[in-house]
Amino acid sequence: MKKIRRGLLLLSAVILSNSIQAQNLPDINRQMAKFGQTLMYLNSYYLDTVNTNTLTENAINSVISKLDPHSAYISAKDVKSMNEPLEGNFDGVGIEFAIIKDTLSVAAPIAGGPCERVGIITGDRIVKVNGEIIAGTGLTNERVHKYLRGPKGTKVQLGIVRKGVPGMLHFEVVRDKITINSLDAAYEVGKGVYYLKLSRFAQNSANEILEALIGMKAERINGIILDLRGNTGGFLGTAMEISNFFLEGGQSIVYTEGLKSPKRIERATGAGFYKKGPLVVMIDENSASASEIVAGAIQDWDRGVIIGRRSFGKGLVQQIMPLNDGSQLRLTIARYHTPSGRVIQSPYEAGESEKYYRSFVERYAKGEMFSKDSISFPDSLKYKTLVKGRTVYGGGGIMPDIFVPADTSYYSEYYMNLIRRGIINEFMTNMGDQNRAVWSAKYKTFEQFEKGFRIDEKTLNDLTQYAANKSLPLDTKGLETSKAEMTIVMKALAAKTIFGNTAYYRVINSERDATFAKALEVVRSKDGL
Repeated sequence: MKKIRRGLLLLSAVILSNSIQAQNLPDINRQMAKFGQTLMYLNSYYLDTVNTNTLTENAINSVISKLDPHSAYISAKDVKSMNEPLEGNFDGVGIEFAIIKDTLSVAAPIAGGPCERVGIITGDRIVKVNGEIIAGTGLTNERVHKYLRGPKGTKVQLGIVRKGVPGMLHFEVVRDKITINSLDAAYEVGKGVYYLKLSRFAQNSANEILEALIGMKAERINGIILDLRGNTGGFLGTAMEISNFFLEGGQSIVYTEGLKSPKRIERATGAGFYKKGPLVVMIDENSASASEIVAGAIQDWDRGVIIGRRSFGKGLVQQIMPLNDGSQLRLTIARYHTPSGRVIQSPYEAGESEKYYRSFVERYAKGEMFSKDSISFPDSLKYKTLVKGRTVYGGGGIMPDIFVPADTSYYSEYYMNLIRRGIINEFMTNMGDQNRAVWSAKYKTFEQFEKGFRIDEKTLNDLTQYAANKSLPLDTKGLETSKAEMTIVMKALAAKTIFGNTAYYRVINSERDATFAKALEVVRSKDGL
């Protein structure tokens, strides 16, 4: 007992000493010491076992939640997976996959990847991994990643079932570095007019664009349509590279400024390959961050035409702050401004992130997606472009030069359920497996497919029956409302089966996309300057 008392007295003396010392330190150090003491007390005296790691993570999350909506704490286990889409690579076997009927299906082997090299093809079903049966075991995306990803050079044994081939096929695949593409589609719309669909601003995005144009032998460019709809951002440096494609040397792209971050201006180098000629950038309410930087620079310098709907309005600069266990703080340190001085960030209140994100839902309720007149800006938010002196607006997001309302005429709850539950995609994947050889033989080119392929009534009936078997009963009224849209999406998925991802967008763009149609009209009229 005396030893325990002496131990407690010694601990008290240490704590008191630390407390006295802390009072003489700057405020930040005192607060750090205070939190450390709290953890020490909990660990030493609390009546039950406590997990100090969990307590610390919860405390950090609580602190960060009181700041702006985009600062974040990233745990060590989440850092790698969150960086992969932007870094553009990971180690694995190299397939795009879908889980269909609790079975791992190869949607497509990644070109040049390990699976393609050993002969695994689209439509193959992976039923065994390293001797373990995985089909019918409640597969999840996380489990698939665990099975197929791993360090470069390691081997994995795959058991494959292939349509039309008896028995199981066995493959040994050596994992390798797998590149994740951020350029979803690139094709020539008309003579010298190129469409580029960028899903995110990844490390290699600028090179992907250049390689795609070289691959299409784009010697003379008569127009570019850059589709940034749904692109939520990525690396600032990549936004600089892509903006640089279109701007003259010395023209500013963006500047950042914060209380403890001095003003920094990023400028074009003048090395761009398309500094003159028709240019359209398409944006929507889901375009954010790096997308808004590019669109804002193009608009402010009157370099091109912005078409679509007002962008999201994420204009805060985050800096990675590494912590000692491999976790990170992504801490907001400054604001982005377009060249004319506009603030991209939408208004927010510190610690009110729920209210902040709810305001974007309210945009829809107020009719902003359907009418430009529903959006009003005070005079204080009016700015002038830097060449032609046109009026543009700040205060949150980029307002397009040409507004195109959202088309919801084909929406129905039945169609939304088909999409949300992945039923259309799953149905067309199965249909593609059964018909890939026939379709490929019949349609040698995309042009032949576009003219000749149709989704008939029988196929639609098969889809509705397939949905009913998955507990989504037929809604006749909903089907009638959405039938035309459903057939377009189904045709696009069939095109993807034969010709790849670009073909999907070619169908969607040509069949029903009003924003794309307007962009093409502007480029062809030479107004996209």
